[in-house]
Amino acid sequence: MAGKILIVDDAAFMRMMIKDVLTKNGFEVVGEAENGKVAIERYNELRPDLVIMDITMPEMNGIDALKGIKALNKDAKVVMCSAMGQQAMVIEAIQAGAKDFIVKPFQADRVCEAVRKVLG
Repeated sequence: MAGKILIVDDAAFMRMMIKDVLTKNGFEVVGEAENGKVAIERYNELRPDLVIMDITMPEMNGIDALKGIKALNKDAKVVMCSAMGQQAMVIEAIQAGAKDFIVKPFQADRVCEAVRKVLG
């Protein structure tokens, strides 16, 4: 059930925290990206089973990156991360094809639950 996961967040600290939670729970993190533009490139290179992506990032936000990834692969599985109070953006992300979302600051078990649910 271990899937290959790409983590996208402009904060290196957040990427490290998510990676730590995932690897401790048996998931394989195949790559990281610091913005939406890099996320699309890495997705194309790595073809991960799942992308965990922040909504608010410089250069290209998570929603535009989600659309870009979906253009490469309409079946791409993406879980969005958002801070409290970003409901409108979360709704937009779900409409654009995100499979689930995690609210920051996140609980480790919620991250794993979302990953397991989406990877099915």
